[in-house]
Amino acid sequence: MLEYFPALERAFDYSKQAPLVLLGGYQTPEGIRRIGLARLTGWLRKRGCRNSAKMAEKALIAANSQHTVLPTQTTGSALVVRLAGQISTLDAEIAGIDAQITDLFGKHDSADVLLTMPGFGPVLAATFLANIGGNLDAFDSVDRLASVAGLAPVPRDSGRISGNLHRPRRFNRRLLRTCYLAALSSLKNSAASRTYYDRKRGEGKSHKQALIALARRRINVLWAMLRDHTIYQEPMPRITAQAA
Repeated sequence: MLEYFPALERAFDYSKQAPLVLLGGYQTPEGIRRIGLARLTGWLRKRGCRNSAKMAEKALIAANSQHTVLPTQTTGSALVVRLAGQISTLDAEIAGIDAQITDLFGKHDSADVLLTMPGFGPVLAATFLANIGGNLDAFDSVDRLASVAGLAPVPRDSGRISGNLHRPRRFNRRLLRTCYLAALSSLKNSAASRTYYDRKRGEGKSHKQALIALARRRINVLWAMLRDHTIYQEPMPRITAQAA
């Protein structure tokens, strides 16, 4: 679309469903101008698009900014329609798979426990369980679980150099990614996670290093929750006494 209608390309975030719906019906300047603001608003609303009036207005502004028909428009617009349809179909399939995962996960004994952990929704929690084998039976300690997740650094000392720690060469990358994403998500709704992350950043750690450290800390909590089948309890914030 950048080749024939750059203004519309810039107008929306096409990772969202509503702009894809727009492209499925109207993807050229003259097409958008022809239908007009009121009818385009109604057309989008009938197809379940949120903020349909605002979307239609932005599309019309983009259309009014370009009155030249570029040579690539015919081929480009046809390709855009096809790609928008394919992406919408894939999005629907992914949503269906997520719904199945959520349904199956809800039947697991540890589902209610894991969902109390900040950062875990049904899909991430199900992915975590799948990558540890459904329970803790395969791990004799929390350190072993952390190692398999790639969250426990191992020494690679040589000669007179010591304290050289690196991630283990063999670890479950899917499990690491799951723990990382859950730690990242927990920053939004867990004061304990945010405090720990900020402390690590204050120590000079990068964003990624601080999240890895947080994910490692959370593994200890997850281990205890699954072992004892107990829900997550947010730690009480420390109160620093002020001098009188």
